[in-house]
Amino acid sequence: MEDLIAGYRRFRFGTWAHARSRFEELSERGQQPRTMLIACSDSRADPQMIFDAAPGELFVARNVANLMPPYSPDSKFHGTSAALEFGVRALKVENIVVMGHAMCGGIHALLHGAPEEASDFVGHWVSIAERAKLRALNVAPEHRQDFCEHESVRLSIENLMTFPWVREPVVAGKLALHGCFFDIRSGVLERIGDDGVFRPVSDIGGP
Repeated sequence: MEDLIAGYRRFRFGTWAHARSRFEELSERGQQPRTMLIACSDSRADPQMIFDAAPGELFVARNVANLMPPYSPDSKFHGTSAALEFGVRALKVENIVVMGHAMCGGIHALLHGAPEEASDFVGHWVSIAERAKLRALNVAPEHRQDFCEHESVRLSIENLMTFPWVREPVVAGKLALHGCFFDIRSGVLERIGDDGVFRPVSDIGGP
């Protein structure tokens, strides 16, 4: 906890001091992010840092393995679906980005089973991506994890389209869905093209 307190103090005398007017503006007019980002809870894949985003720019939902479950309204608890509904229907975001990442523990649990010490919820949760796992089983073992990490992003995008209030604005051209993959080993971000293939985002153009 002391590390967090030290970080807070750096924030107060650094970031807050330099961005106070932005925070004050956000407090007065509320948040109006144009993009919602569905990312993994993994501490090594921070979307705010990867996209160098300022406060108020991204509406972020993070969960194990950056999974989007299919549309299933019922009386159970649906944290990611609730975040999606708020982002699309209340905030009117224009883009939804699903971002996977390399060396994902959630995808490892999907492929090999959840660890015994995390078996109450993790195994059931990652089963959302069972179809991605089945597709990955046809891939050589040494490439299976990487393939499944990419395939889970595609599957989450497919699941997004099962939500009627996502599908309708997408079809109308008012909402765009994007898939990305961050390799924590190289710092390279990949993006799905119109042909469904992941390709590295060019560094050309600089900061």
